Amino acid sequence: MAIQTYRGSCHCGAVRYEADLDLAAGSGRCNCSLCTKTRFWGVVVRPDAFRLLQGEDELGSYRFGTHAVEHLFCRHCGIRSFGRGELEVLGGRYVSVNLACLDEVAPETLAEVPIRYFNGRDNDWFSEPAVTRHL
Repeated sequence: MAIQTYRGSCHCGAVRYEADLDLAAGSGRCNCSLCTKTRFWGVVVRPDAFRLLQGEDELGSYRFGTHAVEHLFCRHCGIRSFGRGELEVLGGRYVSVNLACLDEVAPETLAEVPIRYFNGRDNDWFSEPAVTRHL
């Protein structure tokens, strides 16, 4: 796979975006309390590789912990299709796109995306959690 433009949306369609992603470069799943409860499956991109097409006014925002990440969700259907933040360890400003919210991507394509697991629960981001099957 190479960089390709994908479109994504929330469940009700009020929030729509497109992002330039290289799915073969991998994705991440985290065991922090929020990602575990929502099963967020993210790919991190630079802000210039992400374009919000519709729904900025439909987004709600939630921050917790260090408040470095803006966890965004549709105010109508509640879906977290992407988030944004700024962390030096990730190279500064970034957008995290939820792969589960990409439109018209075959399940076979998603099944091939490499996944790296992060131990956000213990703020040990560079270590994989002991148990990952539930993520």
